Amino acid sequence: MPQNHPPVGDDSIAAAAARLREAAATGTPVSPVRDLIGRDDVKAAYAVQQSLTAERIAAGATVAGRKIGLTSEAVQRQLGVDQPDFGFLFDDMEYADGSVVPADAVLQPRIEAEIAFVLGADLAEGPLDAAQVREAIDHAVAAIEICGSRVADWDISFGDTVADNASAGAYVLGTRRVPLTGFDPVAAEMTMTVDGETVSTGTGAACLGDPVEAVVWLARQARDLGEPLRAGQVVLSGALGPMRPVTPGATVHATVTGLGSVSVTFSA
Repeated sequence: MPQNHPPVGDDSIAAAAARLREAAATGTPVSPVRDLIGRDDVKAAYAVQQSLTAERIAAGATVAGRKIGLTSEAVQRQLGVDQPDFGFLFDDMEYADGSVVPADAVLQPRIEAEIAFVLGADLAEGPLDAAQVREAIDHAVAAIEICGSRVADWDISFGDTVADNASAGAYVLGTRRVPLTGFDPVAAEMTMTVDGETVSTGTGAACLGDPVEAVVWLARQARDLGEPLRAGQVVLSGALGPMRPVTPGATVHATVTGLGSVSVTFSA
């Protein structure tokens, strides 16, 4: 469980943001930021994330949606937390199905296969319960998330990954769009391969028991922070199986039953 801490000062938050900014600018991972903001101080970690997000928006990036992380109980236990986290997706993070991603586009890339939801309505008012979230979802697609860490060797605590935009890197969406009336996210089965070898499998139930419940959690968090989810945004709902490292030249292929497949290749 996260512990109570004395408030983290603005100077420490700024220093953590500067460290992560340097990693993004130079392409060289940096030491963790938990020495500045703590391992599990939720407020401080999101303050760093919000600072870096504001900088990206000011520089011209457009928010395309959100990603949800830490939806697996096993991963939560590993990092000593009892809740998921989230980060922002920007327009320059998306690659088309079948694309070649430059090997240096994402620092220390690791891959996950998941269900992405595209919203057809805002989630800004009302109870934000499962019924409302389902109604707001326009369609689901298969997705590959390319996670990346600005922290050297992925040596992350909860605070480190939240500050680092939930280790977001890039993402690829499949082209088969399926409304929830024709798709059950809980029962969906995922298989992910790298160069033809199966490296990860799982089901929708691995994502907080139901990927839609992950979006419910996110919708409430986003509204509480004053930046609610909006129509047209993409939500990467969380991995359906273990995250795996990937190397230059690899081709990744993921299949989610009911949603078809999605693939991406990393340049050599």
